Parts: sequence; C-alpha cells; structure tokens
Amino acid sequence: MLPELRDARLWSRALTARRARNAYRIWSSFRDAKRTKVPRIKGMPISISIEPTTACNLRCPECPSGLRAFTRPTGNLKHGLFEKVIDELGQDLWALTFYFQGEPFINPGFLDMVKYASDKGIYTSTSTNAHFLDEAKAEATVRSGLSRLIISLDGTEQETYAAYRREGTLSKVIEGAERVVKWKKKLKSATPHVVFQFLVVKPNEHQIPEARKLAKQIGVDDLWLKTAQIYDPKDDHPLIPTQDKYSRYRRNANGVWEVKNALDDHCWKMWNSCVITWDGRVVPCCFDKDAHYVLGDLSKQSFREVWNGDAYNAFRATLLKSRSDIDMCRNCSEGSPVWT
Repeated sequence: MLPELRDARLWSRALTARRARNAYRIWSSFRDAKRTKVPRIKGMPISISIEPTTACNLRCPECPSGLRAFTRPTGNLKHGLFEKVIDELGQDLWALTFYFQGEPFINPGFLDMVKYASDKGIYTSTSTNAHFLDEAKAEATVRSGLSRLIISLDGTEQETYAAYRREGTLSKVIEGAERVVKWKKKLKSATPHVVFQFLVVKPNEHQIPEARKLAKQIGVDDLWLKTAQIYDPKDDHPLIPTQDKYSRYRRNANGVWEVKNALDDHCWKMWNSCVITWDGRVVPCCFDKDAHYVLGDLSKQSFREVWNGDAYNAFRATLLKSRSDIDMCRNCSEGSPVWT
C-alpha cells in the first residue's frame, strides 16, 4: 500500500460516528457564521494543538523559541492537565497535534501523553528537529502509537541546514530518521507515518531534488516542502526564496511586501481547532506564538466553558467583521501551499 494511503487509513480509523456528527455540526455552524456574521458554534473542536514544552535546543532565526524571545512563561506540559483536556474532549476529538512552540521530545513525559491519546483512538502527530531520537526514543516513539512524525530536514548539507536550524546537526536528523524507520520495520508497525518537512528558504532552495533523493534513500514515507514565515519581509531578506512559488510573500503595487493570501473575513480554524499552551491557556491558533490572545485558562475553567465563552465568541465576531484588524492574521499562511 502506498504510504499516503496508509496515512489516510489512519485518519479514517480515528473517525467514529460521534466524531463524524460533531464534525458536521462544526462545519454547518461555520457555514452559517460566514453567511450571517453571527459566531454561533454547535460542537466541539475537531482537532487541537497542545504544547508539550516551550524549550528548544536550537536557535532558528524566525522562531520565538529559538530566539528565546517569549514574554509568556516557559515550561513543560504536565500529565494531569493533559489528561483533563483529553478526558473532556476525547470522544469528539478526531486529531491531536503535539506541537506549538519548542521541541516536544524535551518534555520527559511526552511519549506517555502520546500513548494516552492514541489509546483513545485519536489521530496523533508531532513535529521534531530529531536531535533526541536515539535508539531508545526511536523505539518508544514507534511503540507509543504516534500516527505521524514530522521531521524538520531543511537542508541536505550541514551548511545549508544550519542556515536556518542554527546550532543543529544534520547528521543527527538523518540518524534519528533512520532509527525510526528501522524500528517501524522491526516492530512491523504502520505508524508513525514519517514525513521529512523541508522549509524552503533562500540558502536551501536549490537542494530540493537532493532532499527528495535523501527521503527515498532513508525510506521515510513522504517529503513536504513548506513556505517559511518571515516577520519582516523585505528585498534583501536572507531567507526569502528566489523562486516565487516557495515564498509566502510578494510586493504589492505600492512596492510593499505582503502575504500572498487574501484575508477573507472568516477562518475555518476558529471553528474547528485551537491551541493549548503548556500551562493551559487557550489561544486561537498557531500564529499566536506568544499567547497575546488568551481566550481562557484550563487551570480554572473547563474546555467547554472556554470554547463557548464570551471571549472566544467576541474574537470570532471580530474576525467575521474585519480579519485584517487582528495582528496575527496579517501574517497568516492559511491556504498557502505545501508541496509534496
């Protein structure tokens, strides 16, 4: 079976009748909100992202974790808070991403949390720089039931890799990927679906063909090419690719750099998903990296109270009225292509 079909089968296995009914309620309420501009919501999220940690071993130049630039507290997600969230949402939740900021494998309880969610039939995924995938971690990752493992590649030579993944070592990434592939074969496991994610930036854009060869050589299931978020796009920016199709940005008629995507006054993510920080704060999406738009606190509220609360609905109403008035939305890549 082709790798992408195996991954699709994993997605379908996570879909129960209850999750399907919830997904339909969410989709229909989003459709109605676009038409009426009234932010009613009829179900619980289809997917969420939860942050295992804010810590990271690398210093990537466009990442708050890498820059050590957070104004919010840093720390590791605790198992008790995680169980509370999953116990409340698990029956309706289709997919769970263990990532927001930071390197997930730094949290010592990360894979135990993956197993807890996987045992409830939830499709689970994470993104890693792969520096912690020694033999023990690679085996434990496969045994955890993790559905998808995204590994940041970002170069096929150390120099180009380190242009973005600063203080990183490409050989560790390759070795980590090889170990996971090996343990999948040894344990005869269909999971995790292993993806090399290649963040296309100016120093590495010429290496896309080599990245495809490397992915095939190692035996990972897929290669994704992703556009990079740039906080201050400009003509001489060292990371914006020369190939336009790999850039999120363009100069408008006035010569000002802007995101290519149109900022329509609606957003599917505000109805189907959210992000939970390591300390239990709920924020709208992954573009709110420093948690400026906190819509609730799960250390004090249930998720349902937050999801249906006044703060969340006020945020949805603002977005339906004028999305461009929300700072984080102006750099949003929702709808930007990811190539395979």
